[in-house]
Amino acid sequence: MKKAMILVIDGCAPEYLTPQTAPGIYSLAAKCGFAKTVECAMPSVTNVNHACILSGKWPEDTKVVGNYYYDPQTGEEGFIEERGYMKAKTILEWYREQGGSTALLTVKGKVLGVYGEGVDIGLSAQKPDRNLLERYQLAQPPAIDSVEATEWIVNAAYEIIRKDSPDFLYCTTNDFVFHHFSPDTAEAVSQIRAIDQVVSKIARQEPERQIYITADHGMNQKTRIINFQLVANEAGFHTYCLPPLKDRYVENHVYQEGGMLYVYLQEPSEREELLRFAQEQPYIEDILTAKEAAEEFHLPINQIGDLVLLAERESAFGECEKPILHTWESRTHGSRYEREIPLIAMNPERQEENYKYSKDIVAYMMES
Repeated sequence: MKKAMILVIDGCAPEYLTPQTAPGIYSLAAKCGFAKTVECAMPSVTNVNHACILSGKWPEDTKVVGNYYYDPQTGEEGFIEERGYMKAKTILEWYREQGGSTALLTVKGKVLGVYGEGVDIGLSAQKPDRNLLERYQLAQPPAIDSVEATEWIVNAAYEIIRKDSPDFLYCTTNDFVFHHFSPDTAEAVSQIRAIDQVVSKIARQEPERQIYITADHGMNQKTRIINFQLVANEAGFHTYCLPPLKDRYVENHVYQEGGMLYVYLQEPSEREELLRFAQEQPYIEDILTAKEAAEEFHLPINQIGDLVLLAERESAFGECEKPILHTWESRTHGSRYEREIPLIAMNPERQEENYKYSKDIVAYMMES
């Protein structure tokens, strides 16, 4: 059984992770792997892509289509933070079935909540297990909405590998820094350099371990936030609008803003008129029926509303207090423009040309 580690740097667009900011990682890739860009799944949000990376499957199989759910039949809605939503087998389960040991480390508690069932070591910076802190001599974690949280969780990964060397370790950070700081800022560079140093230590500790470094999604600056629920209401339409990016981590995106929107029609007779209305809005780049979105993005057709709206590059759909908010304070994701992400591999399962999507990492591992 090959030992492996997947590090998912939350919100890490390729511009953040470069030979200049991560010289150690790029040097390792040149010696025993590769560095390239690939695409994440859509919508380009956290829960969707952890499900895809962990399973090697598309959302049509994982059934995870956002950070939040809505059932139009019952009106039930809520945050996706616990067991039961993920429907595909994960690499964690795959290792356990073969007698391997597993670890899942995350800054955000919801990742452990949704995907961590049965792991041997499950550690969250948001709600840390005191016994694990003592076992691995870890300090109390910093606030998750801090620059230091990422360094804390990757250092925890190193200590766990050094002490217990689990067969498979999955580690993910928080995108607080990238939501607030562009790639050329000191804060962003400092975060990547901290990751670079720890990954280099892990590679020296276990040079044969497979190491994959990727992201769940990218990140871009937005200048316009649209509350399409209010826009539609004011135009006389009856809808329920859900930004799949919506979660509890409002310190990252205060308006729950993201580049994709699920629109549920409460009056089916308004469909054609709403389509014409949406096509006239300059901030909407594409309008897909549920069938079209399911086919293009491999989504389960019955979980994404009746229409799927995609914003143009500098716009996002959110829950601001007025229909349209112009701002320079939003860096976010969710659209096609945040699909491009890095993939850096050491001792990979396949050759570089085989990897086109982040989900391919585990897809090939589970084939071996």
